[in-house]
Amino acid sequence: MSKALDGVRILDFTHVQSGPTCTQLLAWFGADVIKVERAGAGDITREQLRDIPDADSLYFTMLNHNKRSITIDTKNPEGKKVLESLVKKCDVLVENFAPGALDRMGFTWERIQELNPKMIVASVKGFGPGPYEDCKVYENVAQCAGGAASTTGFDDGPPVVSGAQIGDSGTGLHLALGIVTALYQRNATGRGQKVLAAMQDGVLNLCRVKLRDQQRLERTGTMKEYPQYPNGTFGEAVPRAGNASGGGQPGWILKCKGWETDPNAYIYFITQAPVWGEICKVIGKEEWIDHPDFRTPAARLPHLKGIFAEIEQWTMTKTKFEAMEILNQHDIPCGPILSMKEIAEDPSLRKTGTIVEVDHPVRGKYLTVGNPIKLSDSPTDVVRSPLLGEHTDEVMAELGYSPDQVATLRSLGAI
Repeated sequence: MSKALDGVRILDFTHVQSGPTCTQLLAWFGADVIKVERAGAGDITREQLRDIPDADSLYFTMLNHNKRSITIDTKNPEGKKVLESLVKKCDVLVENFAPGALDRMGFTWERIQELNPKMIVASVKGFGPGPYEDCKVYENVAQCAGGAASTTGFDDGPPVVSGAQIGDSGTGLHLALGIVTALYQRNATGRGQKVLAAMQDGVLNLCRVKLRDQQRLERTGTMKEYPQYPNGTFGEAVPRAGNASGGGQPGWILKCKGWETDPNAYIYFITQAPVWGEICKVIGKEEWIDHPDFRTPAARLPHLKGIFAEIEQWTMTKTKFEAMEILNQHDIPCGPILSMKEIAEDPSLRKTGTIVEVDHPVRGKYLTVGNPIKLSDSPTDVVRSPLLGEHTDEVMAELGYSPDQVATLRSLGAI
């Protein structure tokens, strides 16, 4: 069975997380991703956070599956010629260098267009055009600048960054969509184009409901679904809302049986309006069904803290899985707080390919995240990450270089 992106060749100049997330996703869909690395060093994450001496770190292996690695010294004149040959042969160049780095290498947009007018150049940057466009950005900086941190956490505490890598991996996902869109448009125009995904923009896109709430707050001065209502106060900006759902259906994280010793013995519980009666029956509060203080969603809003406290008295008598089983029988929305250990051991996630076990020639077997997007006609096979320069000879042969020429280039330090 063919892959969705068969025939698409990606020149991967990315490193660390945001860019590799993008190119790994394209590789999973069948693109031939050629990762360009520095000889003797490679992507810096090969050695970051190592758990096995002299083996590529999990940081690297989990972001570079299904790729080929080639080493090139782009400062070497002969190495630069090899890179020019790759530009001519590839469809997309992806980079997440510091601003201006590609230009300083001699590969300006104009030069790339001379070599290959159909080339798509896709970039991850920290900020888009503006006062901060030359600034370096990392994951947590992006979360702060994109509006996530200021709206995460509890109102009586500092801003909090998320454990989800919405700045790096989130922006990589946005860039992948931009690349596929540009490839589709190229079918009609025959031209390449530049694709930019700024980390600040990507985080803000994932925080759009908070921008919605900012405008609501400015018009009304209050937001009734936030825990600050009715007894707290609202300032000029959207406040941190703890574990409130941020939507029309109030939700909160509640303790379950064993919470005293298990930091993840909790469940997320949503008091969805259509099943309010079922909730009351399950927790033994049937008198609430027609009580004027609880009968309607609007009436319940001022009493949410008390309502969740009473529901928690019930959830604390059940494990999170027992509670979920009972609640699902009544169509009450809920979800257990799953630890990374529980997720890693979940057989259903193994079966769907969301969690995959991969065998590496140096580090042995390890778990990784599989393709989160499932296509019925293009199943994903997760192939281990490449060793540094593992495919240099192979790619050079495809470019038309003979073994003798490759040996000469290697002796010159070009590859």
